[in-house]
Amino acid sequence: MSGLAALLAEHNPPSVYQWHSAAPVPDVQHAVEHAGWTFRYLDGWTVEDRATFLKAAGACLDLADCESAEELSSALADIEVGGRGLVMLWDGWSPLARSDNGVFEEVIEALRQRAHSAGAAKLAVILRGEGPELDLPELPIKH
Repeated sequence: MSGLAALLAEHNPPSVYQWHSAAPVPDVQHAVEHAGWTFRYLDGWTVEDRATFLKAAGACLDLADCESAEELSSALADIEVGGRGLVMLWDGWSPLARSDNGVFEEVIEALRQRAHSAGAAKLAVILRGEGPELDLPELPIKH
C-alpha cells in the first residue's frame, strides 16, 4: 500500500509528511476526495517569506489573514473540515525552507501541532518534492 493510501485509510496518523511522488495534482486530488477527505493544494514555488506564505496558506485553507505562525496556529484550530479530514498537498515547500528556514520551521511546527491536536478534525499536510533534509516522516511511494 502506498503511503498516501495508508494515510487516507487511516493506517498512518494525520501529521506532516514528506512525499517524493510525481503524481499529477488532479490524480492526488481524486484519490483524496474519493477516500472521503477534503483536498487543498498549496503551490509554494514562489513563496520565499513569511508574508507570502501566510497569504498563500490563508487562500489555500480559506483562513482569515494571518501575520504570524501563532495566528496561523489559532486559525488552524478553527478550520472547517469536511468528510474524514483535510489533506493539504504543499508543492514547492523548498523555496521557503531555503530562503527563510526560521519561518519554515515555525510554519511546520504550527502545522504539526494542529495535525496532532486531539479532538480536532483531522489534518494531514504533505510536503511534496525535493529540498533540504527534514526531520519528518515520509510517505513511501509504490514502485
